[in-house]
Amino acid sequence: MHSVVSRSLKVFTTTLAAALLALSTPALAAAAPQQGQCANRQAPPPPVDTSEKPAPGKQAPAPLAVPAVPVGGDRMAECGLITPDGALNPPDGNTAASWLVQDLDTGAVVAAKDPHARQRPASLIKTLLALVVATQLDPRQPIVATKEDAEQECTCAGLVAGGQYTVDQLLHGLLMHSGNDVAHAFATALGGVDATVAKMNALAAKIGALDTRAATPSGLDGPGMSTSAYDLSLIFHYAMKQPEFAKVIATKSFEIPATGGKPAIPIYNDNKLLGVYPGFLGGKTGFTDDARHTYVGAAQRKGKRLAVVMLRAEQKPTKVVDQAAKLLDYGFELENDRAAPVGQITYQAPATTSAGGDPSVLADGGTGNSGTSSAAAPAKEDPFGVTGWIITLVVFLLIVGGFVVGHQRKKASA
Repeated sequence: MHSVVSRSLKVFTTTLAAALLALSTPALAAAAPQQGQCANRQAPPPPVDTSEKPAPGKQAPAPLAVPAVPVGGDRMAECGLITPDGALNPPDGNTAASWLVQDLDTGAVVAAKDPHARQRPASLIKTLLALVVATQLDPRQPIVATKEDAEQECTCAGLVAGGQYTVDQLLHGLLMHSGNDVAHAFATALGGVDATVAKMNALAAKIGALDTRAATPSGLDGPGMSTSAYDLSLIFHYAMKQPEFAKVIATKSFEIPATGGKPAIPIYNDNKLLGVYPGFLGGKTGFTDDARHTYVGAAQRKGKRLAVVMLRAEQKPTKVVDQAAKLLDYGFELENDRAAPVGQITYQAPATTSAGGDPSVLADGGTGNSGTSSAAAPAKEDPFGVTGWIITLVVFLLIVGGFVVGHQRKKASA
């Protein structure tokens, strides 16, 4: 009798273990990091200081959702270098964790590295602020700087409390010299820091920059700050369609005139490739301890306009601007060779994004004509869940096993 019951229990236990293993494997695979998954797919690297610590009583926002379909094409989801088939690798010495070279006219992505990896923008987020300013404030509108504006953590353009400046003058201070005091002055004029950040994030979502969340108007690190090389390329592509933006970043020097007893403010463009790299059109630099060095710049050669974005770069072994120049050279070489694009800059956000209004409609009344990205909605999750099904099966097998063992005992007794 005992041998029969023992065999029955052994068979039942083996069956139960096999069923549990089969059902639990997908759940364990989903919980464990996938082999080869791109680094920083959901969030930037951990901060090195306390700049992203939430204010007392507040929590840091959760990472932005990762679209089910990569914006810009399938290859934009790849890790590491993304180059055309058969193309040589870019020059050595590039230190950027993520970068992207694009054709500013067609939106074609010429080459990239981890384009959708989540990084921090530093002052490159000021390009997004400039777009909000361009769509909501008149260039001639006067803005009076407050004491709080003038006392921001610098880099600063040099605003003086009580000084009156036009929006156009402040845009030069924002984009040419990356003035954090100017960013705060614009935020004050736009309804306050929180309202301005909300407007920046709404515009980012509307044009399809789904990796991007501003935490501050200036690019100083804050809870939830996030972007990607792809997103900043998209934002810069869009910004270069705005004549005022393109004019300002191409300006080498500018002076905000003296007014109301306040001294004149000379502004010099801090982008070192301007006037040095042939055909350079302008760009923007950035740095924080968490973001490291960030860079965007564009140039024109033989009728082609290319732009490069670099994130989390270092100034050694060569300066970031020199690394950017080499990437631009590399991009022009690929264009001359008529290399096939590896992706596409597109303004149309996936249908799963809800930012109010048609996401394909640009603030200047145009539409993104650089292709579309119709990312499918993520598959609906089973509300019962894998764990629920495993528990149900275990209970069912225990009941069946009880009947089997009971039946065998009755047969043995008889």
